Amino acid sequence: MTTTASAGGTLPAHIGVIMDGNRRWARAAGMARVSAGHRAGADHLADLLRWLTVRGIHHASVYVLSADNIRKRDADEVAHLFRLVEELVPAWLGRSDEWQLHIAGDLGLLPASCAAALTQAVRATEGRRSHLTLAIGYDPKQSLVDAVRTLLADGEEPEGDALVQAIDARLPGGPIKDIDLVIRTSGERRISGFFPWQSQHAEIVFSDKMWPAFTESDLDAALAEYARRRAVH
Repeated sequence: MTTTASAGGTLPAHIGVIMDGNRRWARAAGMARVSAGHRAGADHLADLLRWLTVRGIHHASVYVLSADNIRKRDADEVAHLFRLVEELVPAWLGRSDEWQLHIAGDLGLLPASCAAALTQAVRATEGRRSHLTLAIGYDPKQSLVDAVRTLLADGEEPEGDALVQAIDARLPGGPIKDIDLVIRTSGERRISGFFPWQSQHAEIVFSDKMWPAFTESDLDAALAEYARRRAVH
């Protein structure tokens, strides 16, 4: 699903962002601790939400931390990320009434205080116009398994397109599940399990910028590339 930009180009209705490169950005900037990069990256998400609102894009899915990241990364680094999420996510969402929060992932992998803060933010933002899905503690295969299990528990047996729609409806996120454009920063050329069901038809734009250095102009360049590709389809 897409929308038409006022300037005549086609805008994605739903944008996905893999915010990569926080640690490398901190090292390149000469910072002694990579935690400074994570804070800069977390703060930068608020900028992205503002840019999307201005452009009339009301659905965003953002990769924060996969289940594998939680299990395999340094424990102190992961703990710092959890503290940032607990502190900053409710603060961003509390500064405006624009974005409704959705969570994709296993909150059981998070510290209790972080999980509680996110759960409260989900409740506090219900009914807002725009939809932000944070993938945290996320495992793409488990997400699909959970959706199918829920479908079976509901006693439904749809087939064909109805089956696809039934699974869509049980996946986490806002009312528009399909992602039109995925942006990955840091120069990496892979998707890393980013919402594979939802992004199967998405255009993918890779940026060489580290996430904290990704600018509003970089976003516009990605949107322009999306519009160019869709114009020739």
